[in-house]
Amino acid sequence: MITIPFNPMMFDIGPFAMSWHGFWSFIGILVAVFLVARWARRDGISTDIAYDVALWGILGGIIGARLMHVFDNTDYYFENPTKIFAVWQGGIGFLGAMIGGIFAGGIFAKIAKYPVGKIADYAAPAMAIAHIIGRVGDIWNGEHLSTPTDLPWGWIFTHPNSPGRIGAERLFGNPDIAVHPAVVYEMIWNSFIVLFLFKSKNKFKMDGSLWIIYMFMYSIGRFIIQFTRMDDVKFSIGSLHVQEAHIVTFVMFVITLILMILFVHPRDNNKNLNQETKKVSGRKRKSQTRVS
Repeated sequence: MITIPFNPMMFDIGPFAMSWHGFWSFIGILVAVFLVARWARRDGISTDIAYDVALWGILGGIIGARLMHVFDNTDYYFENPTKIFAVWQGGIGFLGAMIGGIFAGGIFAKIAKYPVGKIADYAAPAMAIAHIIGRVGDIWNGEHLSTPTDLPWGWIFTHPNSPGRIGAERLFGNPDIAVHPAVVYEMIWNSFIVLFLFKSKNKFKMDGSLWIIYMFMYSIGRFIIQFTRMDDVKFSIGSLHVQEAHIVTFVMFVITLILMILFVHPRDNNKNLNQETKKVSGRKRKSQTRVS
């Protein structure tokens, strides 16, 4: 078994505190913004456009992420309402960040008449990379308690302040029980998504296709991985415990599946090749005509 001994707090000085989760999430956001701006500039799109959309996307993402976390822990925040806004201390929901970022960034880009589809395609791999980086903070923090396991890669949180250890004692009556490294499963799945998106670049007709594919792939992986997590259970089907994230990702899966069927179509490379061949042949005929 693997032990995770880290203090979840990076520092705690008087009223100022920063969790490792908050720190790594911040680093992930910076990396995502840098990548989107770089890819936009490479394709001739102003970096100012990328930064404008990123600003609104980040604001919407932070609000959405925090709201989802608060809804998942309503009892705690009813008793500690001042903690609702303490995002830097950790506690965000990625699905909320994704939904909030889509609405805020997408609506702003549409109103500003920016190329929404292109920016979304830049954001897809950048967001997946940011998610991987942010999950490092989840490992450090011991967040997202998972189900017990006997597998050799199960881990145990040993720091007394770790949410993982506190949660294991509360739910299982044993703080030293090994649980699934669910966040690592998600990091691996996101890494696969990033590789697929890079490989699929410029292979689809419509701008925004990569974003739709990203949402589709993420919803599948997260739905399956969620069965190893111990989040808020809404109802049970036999031994399967359906959680809030299952409902959200299932809806996401259905919507993106429909969008893929309607809009995500591969480029006709043979057609493009034939057009180029015709252009070259036409130039040759013109040259021959001039010579004769």
